[in-house]
Amino acid sequence: MLIDSHCHLDYLARDGRDLGEVVAAAKRAGVDAMVTICTKVTEFPTIRAIAERFETVTCTVGIHPHEAGAEPETDAATLIGLAAHPKVVGIGETGLDYFYEHSPRDAQQRSFRAHIRAARETGLPLIVHTRDADEDTIAILREEREAGGAFPGVIHCFSSSKWLGEEAVKLGLYISISGILTFKKADALRDAVKDLPLERLLVETDAPYLAPVPKRGKQNEPAFVVHTAAALAELKGVSAERVAEATTRNFKQLFRKAA
Repeated sequence: MLIDSHCHLDYLARDGRDLGEVVAAAKRAGVDAMVTICTKVTEFPTIRAIAERFETVTCTVGIHPHEAGAEPETDAATLIGLAAHPKVVGIGETGLDYFYEHSPRDAQQRSFRAHIRAARETGLPLIVHTRDADEDTIAILREEREAGGAFPGVIHCFSSSKWLGEEAVKLGLYISISGILTFKKADALRDAVKDLPLERLLVETDAPYLAPVPKRGKQNEPAFVVHTAAALAELKGVSAERVAEATTRNFKQLFRKAA
């Protein structure tokens, strides 16, 4: 069994995909569960409805850093209230993106801290997006941990530096591996992931983006996480079954509400 820890089923639906078939295809591929991720609190009702429709789908609530300057500024209390729904198993995705900077950095940072506080209060894992913001991401995670105590979380779609991965693990976070691991020019990422403990790794698609080899050029979907898991197994020198067992166990330890 594999679990797609991060996908965007609402984006697939917008593109005209039959979500019933997407979920069924995942099941046929051996992907027994998936988490569909919220990027805008204003669209949370749509995300929640998708999770309510399918037994094997859960969801999160949060604001992507790209949207931090456009969405109504949301405090921890609002996120906590929405997270009370039985299908909500995580907070985010949130974090910092200094590559595109679709939102001002200060707005991203305020939103990130609000999400961290909601994760701490609820005990639900924080789903962290970070791009070209390694130092600030780790600094904020450390500051919030020192100020208010530990909280669960995961660096999703890990494509950052080896340093960030190591520091995130030191803070007790998990690392989620996407199809980028299979890309031809991802040697630096493979080098970073090779040294990360399997006991801290999850797998994801980030569908509809980042389809792994051999599905490059196609729209990504949860069924394709099997290819990322296979690449991770090869990199680690273990069996595909070992990766499936470990990443599923790790998912259940982190996403306790989904277990």
